[in-house]
Amino acid sequence: QVDLVESGGGLVQAGGSLRLSCAASGRTFSSYAMGWFRQAPGKGREFVAALRWSGGNTYYADYVKDRFTISRDAQNTVYLQMNSLKPEDTAVYYCAADSTHSGYIPSLWYDYDYWGQGTQVTVSS
Repeated sequence: QVDLVESGGGLVQAGGSLRLSCAASGRTFSSYAMGWFRQAPGKGREFVAALRWSGGNTYYADYVKDRFTISRDAQNTVYLQMNSLKPEDTAVYYCAADSTHSGYIPSLWYDYDYWGQGTQVTVSS
């Protein structure tokens, strides 16, 4: 059983920063891809960023590139550092784990088989 627990969401003004954390447990994640997705009210779940646990290769959506950074540490925690936040970044942010694909970093939500409960990020203008 894989458990993913997000934290770090909140309310921030435009231009501010937040760091989301995703504590992962229940498996050895060396072969996994770990991703962050978000879902705004009335919209579908969209890809934000992801990495390969082994090697740390990363992949970003164009709309967050150069503002967001995904990383992980040795304690099985994945981070999403979000800088220069915009009101359009407002959404519930989800951490996800993919155990089945290899050789690339998936960016489609249905490629991920484990999900956290989500954390709300609200950016005021």
